[in-house]
Amino acid sequence: MNETHHLRRMTTIWVILSIAADLLGWFVLGPHMPPGRMTETAYHDQLDFNILLMAALPVLIGVWVYMGYAITVWSAKRAPEPVGGDAARGNRRAQALWISITTVATLGAAAFGTWALVVDHGSGGGEGPNPIWAPGGAAQAETAAFSPNSGWTPGQALPVQVIGQQWKFTYRYPTFGGFETSQLILPDNATIVFNVTSLDVIHSFWAYQLGVKADANPQVNDVAYTETKQLGSFMVRCSELCGIWHGAMYNSGQVVTPSAFQSWAQQTEAANAANTKLLPPFAWTYVPDANGANGGYYPNGKATPYSSVEVYGSKNPAS
Repeated sequence: MNETHHLRRMTTIWVILSIAADLLGWFVLGPHMPPGRMTETAYHDQLDFNILLMAALPVLIGVWVYMGYAITVWSAKRAPEPVGGDAARGNRRAQALWISITTVATLGAAAFGTWALVVDHGSGGGEGPNPIWAPGGAAQAETAAFSPNSGWTPGQALPVQVIGQQWKFTYRYPTFGGFETSQLILPDNATIVFNVTSLDVIHSFWAYQLGVKADANPQVNDVAYTETKQLGSFMVRCSELCGIWHGAMYNSGQVVTPSAFQSWAQQTEAANAANTKLLPPFAWTYVPDANGANGGYYPNGKATPYSSVEVYGSKNPAS
């Protein structure tokens, strides 16, 4: 009777504190949890984080309640050890309950994680060159990438190539002539198809507020998706140690209205036309030293600076 009394008392305290903590966590902390709600991916990340927090808080409080109760009620000054010896061994009911709870919790977390990946098209993580989960219109966007003058209209998925190199990110817009820019500008209320690669070492494209994080590997195309939902600015960082200036490899981007994006993209395409024609033809991956540049697109001063096999838009000055 005494053990049951203690258990009921601890359970009552635990339930009350757990409900209070979950309510405060969901309604007070929840809306401010990172990464925010700038994209559908970010919103789902925030939602998933809050759900896991709701599950973790009762566990944390349960440990605290037991420790506090034990220190207060079962201290050596107040009473002898309440549980021990044979009474603490061989309780099949407690064992079965513990195994059942932990099994259900583990399988539930696995099912929830899989569901989150499916409904959010990979949850903003790079899925490699052949994504398992893709939003509607993504395949058309990838095909349109090789039609330089196809442009973009609201309702379509927009392909954007992210090119990492020591130590900067460059963004290429294939449907607007394939121009490159250091500015990452995206339209609001649009599905964005990021194709991430590298020119040299391994980098990682992390658009924090967008909820997108994809490895940038040389000669590999890593695809990630998101859907923009709010106007505003966001930060882009490299999250893979890539050399001495890794910490300085960051810039910012913006989500703007569709009309503002159209205007910017068309103006930037026209302004960069002279430079764009010297770039390599659009592809999902690039070989940085194909022109004999030892890691860049420029001649290295040798007698035969350009490859006789691959020409990246620039003509061989010796011909």
